[in-house]
Amino acid sequence: MRLPPIRQLTADASGIGFFLCQQKEIRSGRNGDFLSVTLLDATGRISAKVFDEVERLRGEFDEGEFVKVKARANTFNGRLQLVIENIRRVNPSQDRALGFREEDCVPTAPRPIEDMWADLETLVASVEDQHLQRLLRAVIAGNEAALRVWPAAQVIHHAYRGGYLEHALKIAGVALMLARAYEANADLIIAGALLHDIGKLQELAYDGVTSYSREGRLLGHITLGVIMVRDAALAIEGFPPDLLTEVEHLIVSHHGSRDLGSPIEPMTVEAFILSMADDLDAKIHQVRQAVAEDPNDGEFTGYHQRLGRVLWKGTKPEGTGR
Repeated sequence: MRLPPIRQLTADASGIGFFLCQQKEIRSGRNGDFLSVTLLDATGRISAKVFDEVERLRGEFDEGEFVKVKARANTFNGRLQLVIENIRRVNPSQDRALGFREEDCVPTAPRPIEDMWADLETLVASVEDQHLQRLLRAVIAGNEAALRVWPAAQVIHHAYRGGYLEHALKIAGVALMLARAYEANADLIIAGALLHDIGKLQELAYDGVTSYSREGRLLGHITLGVIMVRDAALAIEGFPPDLLTEVEHLIVSHHGSRDLGSPIEPMTVEAFILSMADDLDAKIHQVRQAVAEDPNDGEFTGYHQRLGRVLWKGTKPEGTGR
């Protein structure tokens, strides 16, 4: 019997399934060591445990590999998890006959990448300031392969293939509405939306599973982003220094406060708008993800540690179980 996709798992499910292993580690429990594993598929992520034959099974697969799993689901501390009976790395030639497909195991943005890329190009073409447009085109051209697939984060929000592009476009849309309402500089808003997280292309390593690079851990995406944008701007003849400073300010202040990791807090209208649009999109994404993935039957989710609250799931449509 096949396990359903992670988003459709229930506590009585059991069978075999194919996943991408995001993380594995040995942990100590009351009954000895066990293997803690995080599994991904195109619909989400789930924690899994190996309690039996730990020493044998730990060598059957590694982080970053596709795996075939035999498991049963249960609920522990109010959260759905898998208890793994057997696990090994996928043998593509053998397992495709059993239904393995790589695309089913890799979380991906809900919108097609090509559609989002077309929106990105339209957005850049709308920038009237020719220096800013040249800057955006230079950075995008130099990073196109990564921009098409990179996640926006390792775990917190938009943490899947194409997440960076989805996040940047949503921020641009929201921030442009605010720019019109507050008569802010739309060109700077677009530049900030598309470039504020550009350092994540170097901060994060991504090959289906997301991890931090050495530069990412030592410098962080804000520092890396400023370096990338400055290098690109200095290669453009006649790029105004004051304009570069404004763009760099958008990058270094976009977390909104020093407590949240920005070395400088917003000091321009555009920087305020960008940081608030960024925070809003990240939070809304977390809310929707928490509601969608909550295993409880009640009308409220379990306590969300990062958001610091439970969330209401909304009124169920009549005649449905959702």
